[in-house]
Amino acid sequence: MPPKSTSSQTPVRSPSQRMEALQKANAIRSERAQLKKELKSGERDIIDVLQAPPEYLKTAKVIDLLLVVPKFGRVKAARVLTRCRISQAKTVGGLSERQRTELCDALLKRSTPPAS
Repeated sequence: MPPKSTSSQTPVRSPSQRMEALQKANAIRSERAQLKKELKSGERDIIDVLQAPPEYLKTAKVIDLLLVVPKFGRVKAARVLTRCRISQAKTVGGLSERQRTELCDALLKRSTPPAS
């Protein structure tokens, strides 16, 4: 008796569909890597990226982006996310408007030097 097909199995894809999916995934990885370099060097601002994220960034985790920002380590990134009531597993595309606004405000406050 042949095994029954379950819904948890990956659907069968043709070789051309697999190649197309791999090319798309590689393009997304390359674009994210470039963005992370720009964030790390200060060419791009994390707040601008979070307010209007490009399509390729919607499935990226927020904490992964915070970790490339200068002067942000795992502890500081986790603290900011906790303060904004955002899970460390949250993706950029999954942020609600409240979460997005609160996170951008918290990041803005951290990057603004204290007034003398």
